[in-house]
Amino acid sequence: MALGVFLGSLFGALALGVPIAFSLLLSGIALMILLGMFDSQIIAQNLINGANNFALMAIPFFILAGELMNAGGISKRVVSFAMSLVGHIRGGLGYVAILASVLFAGLSGSAVADTAALGAILIPMMLSKGYDKAKSTGLIASAGIIAPVIPPSIPMIIFGVVSGVSITRLFMGGIVPGIMMALGLVIVWTLISRRDKTELPPRKSLKEVWQLTKQTSWALLLPIIIIGGIRGGIFTPTEASVVAVFYAIFVGFFVYRELKIADLYEVLVTSAKTTSVVMFVAAAAMVSAWLITVAQVPADMAAMLGPLIEKPMLLMLVITVLILAIGLVMDLTPAILIFTPVLIPVIKLAGIDPVYFGIVMVINLCIGLITPPVGTVLYVGCGISKISIAELAKGIWPFLLVHVIVLFLLILFPSLVMVPLEWLM
Repeated sequence: MALGVFLGSLFGALALGVPIAFSLLLSGIALMILLGMFDSQIIAQNLINGANNFALMAIPFFILAGELMNAGGISKRVVSFAMSLVGHIRGGLGYVAILASVLFAGLSGSAVADTAALGAILIPMMLSKGYDKAKSTGLIASAGIIAPVIPPSIPMIIFGVVSGVSITRLFMGGIVPGIMMALGLVIVWTLISRRDKTELPPRKSLKEVWQLTKQTSWALLLPIIIIGGIRGGIFTPTEASVVAVFYAIFVGFFVYRELKIADLYEVLVTSAKTTSVVMFVAAAAMVSAWLITVAQVPADMAAMLGPLIEKPMLLMLVITVLILAIGLVMDLTPAILIFTPVLIPVIKLAGIDPVYFGIVMVINLCIGLITPPVGTVLYVGCGISKISIAELAKGIWPFLLVHVIVLFLLILFPSLVMVPLEWLM
């Protein structure tokens, strides 16, 4: 009953066009009325507790670091470096997009930021060389969703906070799956571009490659600092986000000298707007999460999935299909905030590692970012390339399919996540 009231009120509000944060609050109020315990003080207290979390402080700092990198010329140099390595081969700009996305994933942690930054540079470049508009945009959007998988990852921070799972282990566990997603895109792009007749840029000389490597080394050093610092216990993920901000400021102002004092106002305003949306959703989700627990919704879910508790792989497959369906109609962050408290008790009861589940869940919901009708990254790609969602959907399906294949490989072979994780830890 409680689960039906919660989901009915939530999706009913969303269907009416109510913003996700307010929909979460309304679904929480619906549960309070059902339980006969409506109290505005409970709502206010949980709203404050939802935002008052040390680990969540990493989100505004990583968002700010990403904006500073774009303004400071770091993104541009990452693309130039990737171009010097693979830009001269058949379909080279596609490989540049994939390689640059992997490198930029270690800087931004956001699929939207990655797609927007690299798409603005690479899509016009690909179109000028005669690449198909829909396929080029589809590739860059599909490569953009690698960013929330490879650390630092904003969705994994949110999952770690909600579930109580180690964010450090989530970060380390995302490295190999992120690389698998990139390799899958390379295979598909190779098949697509083997008959490509586009103009090829000349191969860079070793001297030019070395010069670009030196110029980009400051940008490439940041992921090493973040991952190495977290892995070595030098700083926490939250402290790593602050390090990333100061590093981006230093490189932008004093190394590349493209970041100006005048740019800081726009950078700070853009970061604040993005942060406010994420944090308000997180705070509203805490109200729902608390009431979900009080209403014993996880116990109801465990009873529904009871026959599958003894079959962990089958349980994971069922939950994966459910989350894939959720990703079609709901954005990444609210889906994590809403469904993690419901599913984690069931996962633990089945003996599935919560870190492994968190990585699979994030990848699953990332796929939702490039599927209509709510795919946020799709709309970013459409805005840059000036094409419709229908056109982009035709170009993106091969890349979408390969991500789904990687997802199911991770479910069928959990060791693809767990063995590298134990080695990295």
